[in-house]
Amino acid sequence: MPNAPQEPQRPSRHPSLWWALGFVLLLIGWWELSALRTSPIAPQQAIAGLAVVPKGAQVAIFAGGCFWCTESDFDAVAGVLSTTSGYTGGKTSNPTYQEVASHATGHAEAVRIVFAPQRVTYAQLLQHYWHSIDPTVTNQQFCHHGTPYRSAIFATDDDQWQQAQASLQALNLSKPFQEAIQTQIVRADDFYPAEEEHQGYHLKNPVRYQYYRNSCGRDARLRQLWGDLAGR
Repeated sequence: MPNAPQEPQRPSRHPSLWWALGFVLLLIGWWELSALRTSPIAPQQAIAGLAVVPKGAQVAIFAGGCFWCTESDFDAVAGVLSTTSGYTGGKTSNPTYQEVASHATGHAEAVRIVFAPQRVTYAQLLQHYWHSIDPTVTNQQFCHHGTPYRSAIFATDDDQWQQAQASLQALNLSKPFQEAIQTQIVRADDFYPAEEEHQGYHLKNPVRYQYYRNSCGRDARLRQLWGDLAGR
């Protein structure tokens, strides 16, 4: 009588191996996130210029943490003609990314927005700004800490100053969270465009940008704060 067929041996499982592999992947993810924001700028890279302001257009300047994300958020707004990532609110002229990232110059990462007021008003930009940041923290936005990542509204004239103050007062009455608002409203200072590689980063590197944004927890925190108003 032939022998009964033997059940094939199942491969042995090694839980410790899977744990080790998962830990390595986690470290790679954190390294990638850090590298995205700390890679040095090549000396030959050009500094971007300021976009021309067409007749009838206006300029707004907002700081909301990583300027890659702020630029992406405002590029999606109808009536915004151009956006430029850069540095403002500091104590030195023509700072580089590495100098600002060292927290030594006092600059904030910010975005200069050229917009058509007939299509989108400054008040509407303010509303979009609030819903695109975490206004409850000081010198911090999402996964980044320090003065370069503070949230601030840089008013370019008296009218913007008054509108920003009114917007802040209205938000204090209607905000859907308990924490106090820490966002600064200040007079606009010199704005220095960032290096070319930072301009339109979400368009030049969409996959890396989305990975970075998700890893930083930006959208998750915005939904927690603003609910359906997040990013609108």
